[in-house]
Amino acid sequence: MINAPQLIQPAPRTLAAPATSRTSQQPALALFAIGLIGMGVLGSVYGDFAMGWQPVAPWFPARTALAYVSAVLMIGCGAALFFPSTTKWALRTLLPYLVLWQMLKFPALVVAPKMEAVYLGFGELAVLLAGGWTLFARLGDAEETRFAWAGGERAVRWSRYYLAVWIVPIGLSHMLYTKPTMDLIPAYFPDKIFWAYLTGLGQIASGLGLLFGVFPRIAAWAEAIQISLYALLIWLPAILLNGKNLGPTFVHADRRLSFTAFLISWIIAAGAWAVAQNTPSKYPGKK
Repeated sequence: MINAPQLIQPAPRTLAAPATSRTSQQPALALFAIGLIGMGVLGSVYGDFAMGWQPVAPWFPARTALAYVSAVLMIGCGAALFFPSTTKWALRTLLPYLVLWQMLKFPALVVAPKMEAVYLGFGELAVLLAGGWTLFARLGDAEETRFAWAGGERAVRWSRYYLAVWIVPIGLSHMLYTKPTMDLIPAYFPDKIFWAYLTGLGQIASGLGLLFGVFPRIAAWAEAIQISLYALLIWLPAILLNGKNLGPTFVHADRRLSFTAFLISWIIAAGAWAVAQNTPSKYPGKK
């Protein structure tokens, strides 16, 4: 007996898209890990949160204990990012932690919505969250979990837009708070007000470029490099010179502030690097 030919062939099994390699996310992944470990060590030394960048109220129950827990979590997750077998678990832990960190700045938006400085503070942590979200979307391996909505290409795109929106008020602060900005610019830069406006306009241009797809990769890398330069040209010398390179606005800056600002700038820059490394030269559909 001859078998009748099958009219309906079984559908071929769809292969899952290959996972993003850790190598493709370097050096942002390593920079992010180093920043986390540095922040954790600093928190362990002082038994406290990261000053104004982690504004946990003094009355909060078990505040000191929570500060140590936060420090240990950052050190542990930072170390775990260096190993392929633990990277996804570190990122799955970090993403909600970064969301909570970002939300510490939310009350200020409600209390003082007309003060540009609160948008600056929120924006700095938004860059950090965008970078962590991008790394999670690429390496968190969340496709088969309940957090699949926060992973994949769509999440990479939304984290990019999130960064873009919030670097605009960061740039605007350079022009609204000209004196503090000028007090951060190294003395060997001539015409400090020019640099204050240039850096502010540069960050605004980067945000708009990313939002509207105008040379988006260049815009993302310009932002990442600019924040990196803040860490290397302002806050690293502040550590080495005990704040003597800073202007009168920061006359009371101590070594702890300099270390905290350096590490915060470092990890925020790493977040911007993560976004930049995953930004295309042209958005789909753009000519």
